[in-house]
Amino acid sequence: MRLKLIWPGKTKEPFIREGIRKYVEGIRNMGSPGGSLEIAEIKEEKFLKPTDVALKAEGERILKQAGGSFVLLDEKGITMGSEEFARWLEKGTEWRFVLGGPYGVSPELRKLARARLSFSRMTFPHELMRVMLLEQLFRALTILKGKGYHH
Repeated sequence: MRLKLIWPGKTKEPFIREGIRKYVEGIRNMGSPGGSLEIAEIKEEKFLKPTDVALKAEGERILKQAGGSFVLLDEKGITMGSEEFARWLEKGTEWRFVLGGPYGVSPELRKLARARLSFSRMTFPHELMRVMLLEQLFRALTILKGKGYHH
């Protein structure tokens, strides 16, 4: 399984960078079906210009990295439990996940998503969602491999 995560901007918080490192390492050490993992940090727009203009520019850069098919993390997306998520992932061999920045994503990008996935109706900091997505991907892979991480 090939996984690609795309988000705008570098991760600034040291504790979040450490969480990302931990789960990236865990996923990469899983072997098959862990497969490959790539993280693409695209240039973050400076929001000195109107928000819609900045989001459109970020969206264009995200699309270049995502290619034709991607899953968008979106608070209005579908929700599922960890085991259901694992079975959903099992149906594909290549997954691209897009996370927005502090202002989300453009409506155009939202419309192009093959699926929208929500972790909760609550709003979380965009940097924290990076770790949460990686943890759920790691958990899903351990479920698929029958490892003891998921209780």
